[in-house]
Amino acid sequence: MSTDFILPDIGEGIVECEIVEWQVQEGDSVQEDQVVVEVMTDKAVVEIPAKFDGTVTKLYYAKGDIAKVGEPLFAIDSEAGGAPAQTESKPQPAAPADSSAEEVKADPKEEVKPEAKGQSSSQGSSNSANFILPDIGEGIVECEIVEWRVSEGDTVEEDQVVVEVMTDKAVVEIPAKSDGTVSKLFYAKGDIARVGEPLFALETAGGSDSASAAAETSDDSAPADAPVESTARAAGGEFEAPQPAADGKALASPAVRRRAREAGIDLVKVQGSGKKGRILKEDLEKAPGQAAERSDKAESAANSSASSSATATAPASGGKRTEPVRGVRAAMARQMAESVRTIPHFTYAEEFDLTDLRIMHAKLKAQYAEQGVRLTLMPFFIKAMSLALSEFPIMNAQLNDDATEITYFDDHNIGMAVATKVGLMVPNIKQVQNKSLLEVAEEVNRLTASAREGKVAQADMKGGTITISNIGVVGGTVTTPIINKPEAAIVALGKVQTLPRFAADGSVVGRDMMVASWSGDHRIIDGATIANFNKRWQQFLEDPMQMLTVMR
Repeated sequence: MSTDFILPDIGEGIVECEIVEWQVQEGDSVQEDQVVVEVMTDKAVVEIPAKFDGTVTKLYYAKGDIAKVGEPLFAIDSEAGGAPAQTESKPQPAAPADSSAEEVKADPKEEVKPEAKGQSSSQGSSNSANFILPDIGEGIVECEIVEWRVSEGDTVEEDQVVVEVMTDKAVVEIPAKSDGTVSKLFYAKGDIARVGEPLFALETAGGSDSASAAAETSDDSAPADAPVESTARAAGGEFEAPQPAADGKALASPAVRRRAREAGIDLVKVQGSGKKGRILKEDLEKAPGQAAERSDKAESAANSSASSSATATAPASGGKRTEPVRGVRAAMARQMAESVRTIPHFTYAEEFDLTDLRIMHAKLKAQYAEQGVRLTLMPFFIKAMSLALSEFPIMNAQLNDDATEITYFDDHNIGMAVATKVGLMVPNIKQVQNKSLLEVAEEVNRLTASAREGKVAQADMKGGTITISNIGVVGGTVTTPIINKPEAAIVALGKVQTLPRFAADGSVVGRDMMVASWSGDHRIIDGATIANFNKRWQQFLEDPMQMLTVMR
């Protein structure tokens, strides 16, 4: 079977790339993960490998051509000696399947809700195309539908946000690639969508013909015994032409066969309502035994409803609710468990006197508020930490999984743990060592606003070297934070409290006190190191003049 490799989204904002060099030719045999082609985006040269063993049957572009994300790049025949796809030019998606067309699939083991990309009808009145969910972040294979911004039938413009999806890192807005009318939403709010599968369909030309009508027109106009040369394209780029059923074998798509297996239905006994007797998903509902099962379910539901009505007036007690852990919360659960399992944590806490810092901050805050700059205490903590990191590079280092190598980073990419509506997120400010206090403040405000909306860019989430968590905003004082692996340390800031302390003359005065709670990776950081580093950081914060004298 010949399969098309669909050019994925290989970087944020990348919609096309140039073919730099083909590493194979048509007819060559390739192995899984063998590099097939080098492409150049506006950011880098990327090597694209084969997904499985096979024979290259078609290269859709020549060296120097511009390839577009979401379109076929090359075709591979996964069966030795298999015939190449009969395609004279770059293939166009066929119409979505109706009662006579093959249902598309991204994986033969998995049913896919979406239909194939739309193809214009023989009358040319409309052009409905599916938007394929791109790779929206490193390692992301699925996402949850958070909110549809449009409904079926709505008109959208290019770059208008169509849907918000939540990955395990952030909430991402997905826009339309062109003007048109939304003809189909393939998922409901809360559903899980997979990368490489259709997300929604957009009709980009005038006309009201549906994609299914186009398919029907095409089928009706062809002779019954005509060979099928065009194929329905699957979300992941797979092509499969409808095949006639063998004697004694039901005619059905892989998705329908899978459903039938799960339901224990013998397809031979099912009457197909599609053309040439093809069995559709709807036909499975009418299969022998299914009607009785639906009746039992309906009766059970009715009994349950009656029971609920009878007890509606009774006070609720002993109830519970179960919901899936998804998105950012699921990622945090995995990350924290892995961190505790693989990193030997040790903790250290120290009390800071921030009285002088708060006095200086109050003056600067009022001054820069007039200029529209929101200045909090966090930029001071971040900038002071960067100054201390310059003297203690081990605190800005990372140990590999085998504990055989330590990597020291020149850049101080300091992360901020932010509680958001979708879970805990840790964006980081890049190259703090090269930024002024105000530049750090601007980044803090930008990242905090983005995180609270759950829409932090992937670039802002990657590359952190050390993390600050601020539990003080919710009233905490001391904690034992978990390291944001693969970093080597994390600090949690407690709330600032005015507490009584002895002055030099023995009198009792009120001072603004805060506790900093550290966790360190005891494989590369010892107690003396973290204590000395913390003391230097403390000096910069307790005496802001020291910080100003060494700032660049």
